[in-house]
Amino acid sequence: MASGLKSSTLELLKRFNRAFPQFYEQFVSSEIQLQNLRLAYRLYKSKRAVIELKPEGSKSALHFAYRNQSFLLSDIFGVLAAYGLTIHGLSLYGQIKSPMLVFIKLLVSRGSKALSEKTSENVCRAIREALAGRFEVEEMLAVEFNLDVGLEQVQTEFYVDPVFHLPALVIEADNQPGLFYKAMYAIWQEDLLVVNANLLVWRGRTRLILYLLGPNESLIPEYLGHKIAEGVRHRLLGK
Repeated sequence: MASGLKSSTLELLKRFNRAFPQFYEQFVSSEIQLQNLRLAYRLYKSKRAVIELKPEGSKSALHFAYRNQSFLLSDIFGVLAAYGLTIHGLSLYGQIKSPMLVFIKLLVSRGSKALSEKTSENVCRAIREALAGRFEVEEMLAVEFNLDVGLEQVQTEFYVDPVFHLPALVIEADNQPGLFYKAMYAIWQEDLLVVNANLLVWRGRTRLILYLLGPNESLIPEYLGHKIAEGVRHRLLGK
């Protein structure tokens, strides 16, 4: 827990952290915990999604906060794909108790450079429009990609993480256009809620580990998890 904070802030942070999985307070840095608390306050005050893109070195950092819903990641990654952005890093922390907020940070670039101010504004606007149902992600992506063509060399695995005590789905595939969008679209089709995520891109392969809740924010029994993993794999292969 962060030191040097007012006792009232510490108490507020403790209450805020109780809505997250048990590992959150133990494994997530105090800096990120406080950042998420500030984002939650902005969300509370504005009553609308917090979406901002800022330069971070040679890349741009997208910060997002909103109530977690199964379609969110599909919309966000769809917009990023539509704008031809490369994803370098992903941090996602979702609550498992009311108000079920999710906090996302994505490191992105275009042409190996940070996004221009104008492009950043357009991306943020497109994400907001997509969430409101006014930006048809699939229609825009259909111009760039053949969405009916499946991914190649896809592997999926389900397990219950012994440290995080959460169901986890591993998706691994060759790097290819539209990969993240198609993966998140498959998650949405299974009505799953992502509450934590890890991303590794290495030697032409992408490995996503998604910690999940099932329909109606329920825990996923192992027998069902294996069926979900196989279902996601078939969706990604285009079968």
